[in-house]
Amino acid sequence: MSGSHALKVGVFYDGSYFTHVSNYYNYVHAHRRRIHVGGLHDFVKHMVAEREGTRPNLCHIIDAHFFRGRFTAREANEKPNQLYHDRVFDDVLMYNNVQTHYLPLKDSMGRKKEKGIDVLMALETYELCMLKRYDVVALVASDGDHVPLVRKLHALDCKTMLLGWDFEFTDAESGDVQYTRTSADLWNEVTYPLQMHDLIDEGLRDDDEVVRELFVVRESVPREAEENGPVAPDADPDPRHQSTVMSLMNGYGFIRFPDNNLFFLREDLQEAEFNDLRIGDTVEFNVAVNNRGQRVARQIRLVKELDLQS
Repeated sequence: MSGSHALKVGVFYDGSYFTHVSNYYNYVHAHRRRIHVGGLHDFVKHMVAEREGTRPNLCHIIDAHFFRGRFTAREANEKPNQLYHDRVFDDVLMYNNVQTHYLPLKDSMGRKKEKGIDVLMALETYELCMLKRYDVVALVASDGDHVPLVRKLHALDCKTMLLGWDFEFTDAESGDVQYTRTSADLWNEVTYPLQMHDLIDEGLRDDDEVVRELFVVRESVPREAEENGPVAPDADPDPRHQSTVMSLMNGYGFIRFPDNNLFFLREDLQEAEFNDLRIGDTVEFNVAVNNRGQRVARQIRLVKELDLQS
């Protein structure tokens, strides 16, 4: 498969894994950007072209599918902004021609967990490959449970590409080391293993356009940055922020903050009682990363009217 022969490519996402990786780049990695689905597809085309000895414009992604467990509407409605964020992400997938496949999250030891997603992903991928005869299937996945699927795809004379990540970081609050690892069996089984953590870091360092386009571009630049230019190297690395409380629940709430509103616990409120807090109150806070790799508000102080006037 080389030269001027067009290639049919299918992209299949383990949705929870993709979300976890995207959160890592948005909240923990120095780049501070989410992964852009359209940019990821363009990256896949370039990688397939490079390995198959053809041109990216001859590598056609004819199918893209996203698999994930999801809260019911009632459960999501009980979580602040969950329905809204689910819909926003569905819009992102829709505009990038990604078909979604959801299964309900199941109760397991008091927690909601995915059940059957890997099986559904394997069955759909294999069935579609039999029907459409992909030349290459790109998997965004990490679990060794996908190894039988890869072997089945190879039996159909379909090559496989794995987009996998290995990374770790230290949780700023607990000091615990958090890590993500891709199955060694899966790395060894696929035709084209792509160690994305290394490819991305190298591409960002070299200002590679294809890697740069892997990430969402900030919608706007703060006016202060436009007027004053880059922040000096010796600027405060952990600045205080001010915004307003947007929602309050039983012992926790959310503060308005781009690009995603910040979660906080009552224990992080200083010099004030949680019950005295009201929606719309102005608060000052630091931004931190919790053990899930998500940005949260810490060291929150209620800004009184006197403070605002001074």
